[in-house]
Amino acid sequence: MLERFFQLKAHNTTIRNEIIGGITTFLTMAYIIFVNPSILAQAGMDQGAVFVATCIAAAVGCLIMGLYANYPIALAPGMGLNAFFTYGVVLGMGYTWEQALGAVFLSGCVFILISVFKIREWVINAIPSSLKLGIAAGIGLFLAMVALQNAGIIVKNPATLVTLGDLSKPAAIYGFLGFFIISALSYLRVTGAVMIGILCVTVLSIVFGNSEFAGVISTPPSIAPTFLQMDVKGAFNIGMISVIFAFLFVDLFDTSGTLLGVGQRGGLLDKDGKLPRLKKALLADSTATVIGASFGTSSTTSYIESASGVAAGGRTGLTAVVVGLLFLLSLFFSPLAASIPSYATAGALLYVAVLMTSSLAKVDWEDISESAPVLIAAFTMPLTYSIAHGIALSFISYAVIKLLSGQGKQVGISVYVLAVFFIVKYLFFT
Repeated sequence: MLERFFQLKAHNTTIRNEIIGGITTFLTMAYIIFVNPSILAQAGMDQGAVFVATCIAAAVGCLIMGLYANYPIALAPGMGLNAFFTYGVVLGMGYTWEQALGAVFLSGCVFILISVFKIREWVINAIPSSLKLGIAAGIGLFLAMVALQNAGIIVKNPATLVTLGDLSKPAAIYGFLGFFIISALSYLRVTGAVMIGILCVTVLSIVFGNSEFAGVISTPPSIAPTFLQMDVKGAFNIGMISVIFAFLFVDLFDTSGTLLGVGQRGGLLDKDGKLPRLKKALLADSTATVIGASFGTSSTTSYIESASGVAAGGRTGLTAVVVGLLFLLSLFFSPLAASIPSYATAGALLYVAVLMTSSLAKVDWEDISESAPVLIAAFTMPLTYSIAHGIALSFISYAVIKLLSGQGKQVGISVYVLAVFFIVKYLFFT
C-alpha cells in the first residue's frame, strides 16, 4: 500500500530510507517546539496552549505535504515570523495577540488564493532578487537582536539606544554557551545540533539552580486558551495591511525557496528545473498556516532543515508523514518545553540568524542601485523591530533609486505599485 501510494520504487527509495529521512528531519527542526512557545508566550499567549498549537500545526502541515503533495518536506511555525509576531506586531505596534493571529489567518487565506489561481509565479518573479536577499538578511539580523536581548547580552540605553549588558550574569553566559555548542556541532554535521544545544544549556541551568525542572512527560496541555481566538475583524484596518503583507510575503518566498532548494538537493526537479506539483506543495503550506492560526500559532512554513532528511535518503511524502507523526508524539513532552528558559533558546535564535544573514554574500555589491535597498531592508528590520517596516522601506528605496538613476524601465510595475502604497501609508496613515 505504501509503495503504491508514495511511489517508492519510482523515486528509488525504500520504507526504511523514508523513516530514517523523517527521523533525521525531525531531529534537526524539533527545536521549534521549545522555541516557538517561549517566543509567543512573551506576547501574552498561554505557553502550554502554544506548545500544543505548534505541534498540531507542524503535524498537520507535514501530513498534508506528505499525503497530498508527496514531497519529503516538513513544515512548522517559522522562525523570524514568530519573533515578528511577538516583538514587532504585539509588543512593538501595540496590537493584541488575537489581532496578530487574525493577520496570520488572513495571510494564509490570501496565500491559498494565490496558489489556487496560479498567480504565484507572477508574484514571485515580480520581486527583485536583491530585495529577496535583503529581506532574508534583515530577518536574520532581527532574530539576532531578539536573541541578544533575551540573553541580556545587549540592553537598552537612553543615550545610545542599546549597549552591552552584564556578561557575568547567567543568562548571558548560557546564551553564548548555547550558541557556541550549536555552531560547533553544526560544523561537525551532528544531526539535531540545535536541539542538543538547547537541551545542554537547559540541563546546566537546572543543575546550577538557575532554572527549575518541570518534568518530561505528561498529558498535553489544554488548547482552549488559544483555539479559535484569532480576531479576524480586528485585523481589518489600514495599519495591519503591511503586517498581513509581511506575513504573506515572507511565508511565500520562504516556502518557494525551500521547495526549490530541497527539490534540487533530492533530484525532485524536472528537466526545466521546476518542481512538479508546486501548486499542491504551496497549498499544503498555506493551509497549514490557516490551521495553525486557528489553533494559536504564528505562520507555518516549509523548513530548509528538510534537506537533512533528503540527504539521509528521504525522497517521498512518506518522510514528511513520519515527521508529522513525531510532532504528534511530541505533544506529551510539554513539561520538558516548560523547563526551557528563554536564554536557552537565545543560542538557537542567534544560530538561525547566522544562516539567514549569509544571503548577503549573494548581493551584487558593485551595483549601488541593487545593494543600497538591500542594506535598507537588512538594517531597518532589527532597528525598527519590524519586518513589515523593513520590507516597505526596501521597496520604496528600490523604486526611487532605480527611477532616479535612469533604470526605471527595469523595475516591474508591481514594485512601483507597492512602493506608492507604502509611501501613502507612511504619509497619511501612521
